[in-house]
Amino acid sequence: MTAYNDLIFEISKPGRIGVNLPDSDVKEVLLTDKFPEHLLRDTPADLPEVSELQLMRHYTALSNKNHGIDNGFYPLGSCTMKYNPKINEDVARLAGFSHIHPYQPEKTVQGALQLLYDLQCDLAEISGMDAVTLQPSAGAQGEWTGLMIAKAFHQQKGETRTKVLVPDSAHGTNPASASVAGFTTVTIPSNQNGLVDIVELKKHVDSDTAALMLTNPNTLGLFENEIVEIAEVVHDIGGLLYYDGANANAILGKTTPGKMGFDIVHFNLHKTFTTPHGGGGPGAGPVGVKKELIPYLPVPLIEKNEDQYTLNYDHPLSIGQVKGYYGNFGILVRAFTYIRTMGPEGLRQVSESAVLHANYLQKKLEPYFDSPYPQFCKHEFVLSGSKQKKLGVRTIDMAKRLLDFGYHPPTIYFPLNVEECLMIEPTETETKETLDAFAEAMTNIATEVEENPMRVLEAPHTTVIGRINETKAARKPVLRYIRPKEVVYVNETTEV
Repeated sequence: MTAYNDLIFEISKPGRIGVNLPDSDVKEVLLTDKFPEHLLRDTPADLPEVSELQLMRHYTALSNKNHGIDNGFYPLGSCTMKYNPKINEDVARLAGFSHIHPYQPEKTVQGALQLLYDLQCDLAEISGMDAVTLQPSAGAQGEWTGLMIAKAFHQQKGETRTKVLVPDSAHGTNPASASVAGFTTVTIPSNQNGLVDIVELKKHVDSDTAALMLTNPNTLGLFENEIVEIAEVVHDIGGLLYYDGANANAILGKTTPGKMGFDIVHFNLHKTFTTPHGGGGPGAGPVGVKKELIPYLPVPLIEKNEDQYTLNYDHPLSIGQVKGYYGNFGILVRAFTYIRTMGPEGLRQVSESAVLHANYLQKKLEPYFDSPYPQFCKHEFVLSGSKQKKLGVRTIDMAKRLLDFGYHPPTIYFPLNVEECLMIEPTETETKETLDAFAEAMTNIATEVEENPMRVLEAPHTTVIGRINETKAARKPVLRYIRPKEVVYVNETTEV
């Protein structure tokens, strides 16, 4: 039986076709009549020639080689790879949404504007903010948008603040966004409990501090239980508290960044509200703010005047437009569908289940791995492979071995302040059976490290591609197929 592991160029045979088109009844046009001759190829393009059935099997086999949330457990910490209900896709594809054009007059897209306005209101309620913009096209752009709002706020008061503070457990996008927004970043170390060290924080806040960017719960899966005092420290010197919403899956319906004292919030809709994840987008990173920051939101703002919805550009203190048209509409439709199908009680259940699953899995794995922060976690937790490292096996080796069990590995080596880190986020959408099976795979690997470490060091054993030279792959990548020169195809036979 053919395994269909060959490249499509390798199953190609000259003259084989996958379509049978009728003779053209349009007058033939010479390319030389339309394009300069120096732009035309001298030889035909080297394209694969396969039957329709070969083509279908080839791409079906390729799709099966991809690991995604639809075909396997994906416990990637800090990324919240939760299941995307397919009803979101059905609604986004309704003709009334998918066929409209951004240049249509407002009066002809009132339904779409109403959806956006209602989504703004929903996100404002969920975050405890006073207003929300849906424009930013991704979480990172949301971070940048929020920081530009902070900069405009300070400048309007006649202050030039240059510093943004970030904990050492922060997502890497936080300092990157602060730098792009023109700020200098200052790292605040965590204390022995994995939380913001308030003593260190007080040493670094001053009149140059524009904002503190914080994720709560943080990337260690720990809730910053001194968040009220942290907010007071930042506010007392006139700074703003920025909420990275990457971990909002842990607090939905339980509390809000607004109650914690945050002034600016961004959401990663793909993490919290089940819009598509990865693959380069499109994404969406809405930003919410407290009322004193509303004048600086990007334009246009979607407003409701009696029973009409409008795009209002008349906000003179706005930081301007940060995205063409008004955000990635299809993604926003998916998030709105999820929020409305779940409802307040459903969203609250999401957080409770996500936290329960993480703590269940943490306790099952703690006997086999070092647990630097064994206290009660939120939606994710970290383990350390330092015990296995002493036996010659590192975290990356165990991650490779996990592929043989059919699981996507957890996030590894992040956060940076945990040695040989494994960061695991099971999400609320997995069953107890799936969590138990994953825990069994992890414990089997831990046992192998002690009894047969080469089994782990040489992994993966069952994937199409085995252990690769990652340094060479990064420094000398081969990004296109090169047909072996020694192979010559003659009709249906191959001569070497």
